[in-house]
Amino acid sequence: MTRYLPVIALGILTLGGCANSDIYSGDTYRGSQAKTGQTVTYGTIQALRPVSIQADDQNSGVLGGLGGAVMGGLLGNQIGGGSGRTIATAAGAIGGSVAGKKIEDSANRVNAVEMEIRRETGDTVIVVQKADRDWQVGQRVRLIGNGANMSVAPY
Repeated sequence: MTRYLPVIALGILTLGGCANSDIYSGDTYRGSQAKTGQTVTYGTIQALRPVSIQADDQNSGVLGGLGGAVMGGLLGNQIGGGSGRTIATAAGAIGGSVAGKKIEDSANRVNAVEMEIRRETGDTVIVVQKADRDWQVGQRVRLIGNGANMSVAPY
């Protein structure tokens, strides 16, 4: 059974990379948005800035931290004997937990673009969404939705 622990731990760490980052795309709708009316306004991109979106899941890092702790503990347990092995196991588990959380956090980060858009009404809005298009300053766009539920699409 202990032979399979590294494989299980590696599988758990790999799951962190399975986070769905397409929810941040302007081309992806949640199921609750289907068959609902949405407001459309038009505007022109005034400024663009590359940013990143970090998933704000309240359990973020838990899976990576646990998987890293298991892997680090297993690796530390291979070192030394007696009380030295116990210390190495504990140090490996702590180090693995920290490294696993950092790896999961970076896997849950998405390249995005912050768009400053002047609407035809004269007001300006900022929308951040996944950088999956080549947006240009001066480009006319459609703003779909409102408030916390707005995406930008080409006009």
